[in-house]
Amino acid sequence: MTIQTTSTAPVKQPIRLGALAPLTRPGFFEAGRHLGAGIELAVDEINAAGGIGGRPIELLLRDTAGAPGRAVDAVREFAARDAVAVVGEYHSVVAHAAAGEAVKARLPFVCSSAVLDAVVESPTDLVARVAPAQSYCWSVYADYLVSARHRHVALVIEPDRYWSAGARLLRTFLPERGARVTEFEYASLNGTSLTDALVAAGDVDALLLLVGYPEPAVSLVKAVRADPRLAGLRIGDPAGRAESPQWWALLGEDGADVPFLRYLPARLGPLGTRVAERLAGNLGEPASFVAFEGYDSVQVVAEAARVGGPDRRRVAEALTSVKVAGTRGTMSFARGSGADLQWTWPPVQVASRRDPRRPEAISVLFDDGVR
Repeated sequence: MTIQTTSTAPVKQPIRLGALAPLTRPGFFEAGRHLGAGIELAVDEINAAGGIGGRPIELLLRDTAGAPGRAVDAVREFAARDAVAVVGEYHSVVAHAAAGEAVKARLPFVCSSAVLDAVVESPTDLVARVAPAQSYCWSVYADYLVSARHRHVALVIEPDRYWSAGARLLRTFLPERGARVTEFEYASLNGTSLTDALVAAGDVDALLLLVGYPEPAVSLVKAVRADPRLAGLRIGDPAGRAESPQWWALLGEDGADVPFLRYLPARLGPLGTRVAERLAGNLGEPASFVAFEGYDSVQVVAEAARVGGPDRRRVAEALTSVKVAGTRGTMSFARGSGADLQWTWPPVQVASRRDPRRPEAISVLFDDGVR
């Protein structure tokens, strides 16, 4: 008599992947929700296809709430739990803190959405970015303003690492293109005095909001829209909050026709189209560019793990050589304008929504001409 025994294949240990997103206030949780959806979809698809070398990805998604300290704590947790890499984050100041901690831990960080040029202070191959650098995408925004015949642009600024960097860039870019710049520091203004100051400045034809959201951005938009002296003044939001559904819920028609930056090509390819459909089903609304950035950043780590091997050192080494088919084009990385590795360049558009009754209808006003 033959005795049959059953053997089971050993269960392969999961590959841990850390992820950061602002999922609650005071972080910009609308963007965080889309970022997290893109990250989760990519992980689900990779695992459904057999994982990486037969090993599933175990996602450790943590809420930063837009707070640098929470991001630092999360990166320390990821390092302690032997994650091979970190992806994500939307806020530039939070990504800056996370990148610094990741470098200390020798933990690769593929930054999804933050655009601050100095996302990391010293040159490193441990930090790569799928979003464009601020010095690139905000130059496209300056090109748009001048192409739309704006010749005197006002900036209202809440000074911090991100907004102050943006103001410095616009202070250079716009005069180079023939436009004047007038700056107002928000701390010295309220809604009424800003409108008076804009009128007193004479021929201002565009106002850019380099301030926090929802406040004071929402109150400033309402004040400008309510002042008949400023009828026709273009309000702009380079940071992209005007794309979110909450913008419309808070502002209604006052929020219409506010140009913002987004990072999508003129037309999505087959992969991007398929991912867009799945993301829309998961989110219950059209996916913003931030969701695609989340998806793409996971694909970068997965490909680096396939090429180099599923550990931190090999993932970091592979980042400089991988070519990854993403939702918005083929991604590869080289030293950018900052100290990180950079996809040069993601597609950049300036777009706006013009009908609060049709928030899905977005008009593309300008693009960088790369795609």
